[in-house]
Amino acid sequence: MGVESFFQYMRDLYGKRNSNVNNQGSGALNSQQYAFMRQLQKDLKIEIASQLVLKDIETVVFDIETTGFFPDKGDQIISIGAVKVKGCTVTTEEFYTLVNTNGPIPEEISLLTGIRSEDIKSAPLLSEALVKFFEFAKNDTLVAHHSSHEKNFMQTACWKQFKTPFKHRIVDTSFLFKIVEPNTTIFSLEDWCSINDIPITNRHHALGDARLTALLWTRYLEKAQDLGCVTLQDIYERLARR
Repeated sequence: MGVESFFQYMRDLYGKRNSNVNNQGSGALNSQQYAFMRQLQKDLKIEIASQLVLKDIETVVFDIETTGFFPDKGDQIISIGAVKVKGCTVTTEEFYTLVNTNGPIPEEISLLTGIRSEDIKSAPLLSEALVKFFEFAKNDTLVAHHSSHEKNFMQTACWKQFKTPFKHRIVDTSFLFKIVEPNTTIFSLEDWCSINDIPITNRHHALGDARLTALLWTRYLEKAQDLGCVTLQDIYERLARR
């Protein structure tokens, strides 16, 4: 099944989905939904992405907000935001969704993100939110700022919801930072934006952070090319030599 027909199948499937799908229960999803996600993973062309030239590479810069840092201990995704980037150009194609966790959001998380428990009651369940996100991202390379957080949650979510591994490539922005500015030791998104004169707006909002990360990604992608990097593989090889 091709990617486009696969996504049409997904739309049909979710149009008929059972209203009692449990957001966190691994036994509530039917065999068609499992097969759907497995087919998506098979369609991913991860190896090819490393050979794409940076000036043309299509990426999806994304961010998630969560109830904590440990998905294996029950912390959950509460929102997903993403921006499409073509080469070094941030496009107007964006994605955002809240996620219904079927439970309360801790007060400290609400204060940080602005997302309250009542805000997510009518939001899509995690299984539906993930499918919508993957429909947006398709098989583009994903990008995130210090991506271990996103990767851990995506791996856990894909396995719990669909019994399938998370196989998208996620490129960490720090890869570019280490190549372009190897002596700079800052970590936070705010600090990287500040030294690049990028106005910090809508912080700790998944789409707001994705937009900031996309601006950083494009600027450092240009700088990496100026240093002689042509493909993602060139970036990985430079990192390996450091």
